[in-house]
Amino acid sequence: MIGNRILPSAPRADAELISAYAKSSTAIISDNLARLPGVIGVRPFHKVNGTMAGTALTVRVAAGDNLLIHKALDLVRPGDVVVVDGDGETNRALIGEIMATIAQTRGAAGMVIDGAIRDAGALAKSEFPVFARAAIHRGPYKNGPGEINVPVAIGGFVIEPGDIVVGDEDGIVAFPQAVAVELLKAVHAQEQKEEDILRSIRQGTYTGAYGTPASP
Repeated sequence: MIGNRILPSAPRADAELISAYAKSSTAIISDNLARLPGVIGVRPFHKVNGTMAGTALTVRVAAGDNLLIHKALDLVRPGDVVVVDGDGETNRALIGEIMATIAQTRGAAGMVIDGAIRDAGALAKSEFPVFARAAIHRGPYKNGPGEINVPVAIGGFVIEPGDIVVGDEDGIVAFPQAVAVELLKAVHAQEQKEEDILRSIRQGTYTGAYGTPASP
């Protein structure tokens, strides 16, 4: 981390792609990324109603300090997911209801915090996506340093500025825009396969296809 460094935001992902991924699930997306990438230990704190999908606006902060998150909120574009590397620190909350509301009113698709949040009760009543590691009442400092639009490590997984970020009840997965079109084809193919399997189970014609090595 080099002082307070703010780099230009990456291009936003195609709106139609984002809309398509918002109709899918992290489990199926993860299956088609060889089950390797994915954020560990971060869970939803909001009232989940569908899938979050958007373009990563990344933030790296000192543990327990949210100065650069405030600066990032001034850069939020509609469809951005604010992704914060808080070093996994859970002794101080990095955001709460007010900052989540700012992000929401500025058009953010959601927030992912590798750290803690507070105002958990209020966030649990809201459908604005907020994912984090824990909740705690202790608030943050606002001293810096920090960086915006740099690669960040979230729950053991590197997310680059501009990556597509998808989140639901199962957690968070992210991937480069460059693979999004081909990945979506594979996702749709698996969705169809799973729909066929579920139909066969309900109809009593299932023959064990789900147990093959290539199946989830």
